[in-house]
Amino acid sequence: MPLIWAAISAHGFGHAAQVVPVLNAVGQRVPGLRIVLRTMVPPSFFIDRLTIPFDIQRAEQDVGCVQPNPLSIDIPATWQAYHQFHLSWEERLQTEVTAIQDARPDLILADAPYLAIEAGATARIPTVALMNFTWDLVLSAFPAPPNIPRQALLQAIRQAYAHADLALRITPAPVVNTFHRIFDIGPIADPASPAREQLAACLQLAPGERTVLIGFGGIPLTNLPFEFLHTLSGYRFLVDVPVPPDAHQFVPIHSLPLSFKELLASADLIMTKPGYGTVVEAVALGIPLIYIRRYNFADEQPLVEFLHRHGRGVELTQQDFVTGQWLAALEAATALPPPPIPAPCMNGAVDAAERLLPFLKHT
Repeated sequence: MPLIWAAISAHGFGHAAQVVPVLNAVGQRVPGLRIVLRTMVPPSFFIDRLTIPFDIQRAEQDVGCVQPNPLSIDIPATWQAYHQFHLSWEERLQTEVTAIQDARPDLILADAPYLAIEAGATARIPTVALMNFTWDLVLSAFPAPPNIPRQALLQAIRQAYAHADLALRITPAPVVNTFHRIFDIGPIADPASPAREQLAACLQLAPGERTVLIGFGGIPLTNLPFEFLHTLSGYRFLVDVPVPPDAHQFVPIHSLPLSFKELLASADLIMTKPGYGTVVEAVALGIPLIYIRRYNFADEQPLVEFLHRHGRGVELTQQDFVTGQWLAALEAATALPPPPIPAPCMNGAVDAAERLLPFLKHT
């Protein structure tokens, strides 16, 4: 039976959210397909999403970024983590090569750990990168501490990526020059069906009351400025942080009988950082999005441009976010007209699946 080895970055859930629809699309075309997930993403993420039999092997695939919260990157700590990661590069590489050789997959699919790409090439297995950015592109925007060999690390990452037989760049994405062979595919989105009536009944919403999902992906918030938000009325906020007893307009997500994907599809508004999965699914669903930018992450600008071209978005500054000055952004997002250009076909998963089929020997 054909086997795909899927190496997935665990820096948040965005990479896993891109891979799963692609694997499901391949599974619809390849009977008996099996998957090995090589990742630190929690198994619970895949259980209700991945429709193909899979085994999960918890193994560190890359560094990502060191973040104390979803809006801040600890740049010195990030560079230090990459330095430590590469000090044991040969050992890590051999571990991956041995594991790949034992599994004997037909294809390595990496979103977007460069370790898996070099390991796949070393093991002589066809290797494809699926990505909307690369980690060298992220790091190249950051100054490094004096003790870090910045250029050598960037070059090592780029050399590892260059081993890929093919790279599939997901729309929207920045310019990527790391790969020898690259093919652009459409946006990847797999939104749930809306359950607005069920959500309204669970929350016992008052007439005209709007729901706002506050979700920052796999690197969660730990707190919100509740002391500044008690005057907000007409909104019910769905959150994944501890809620004070007197903050009645805030509802813990875990108390609701809907998954996060179902809540995302059912909310009136979404508040988040510009991350791939949330932005593209908000566009696909036509839901207004209030975003808080970091201004130093590689895919942020293309995502914001995509949102304003095909969806409805309003920026909330970090200062206004942490001080609870939300009302103007909430009202502006609610009043946004339809986007100037309709959302494109969210066909990236099918595009990717068609490009992967030739690599699978048993199709």
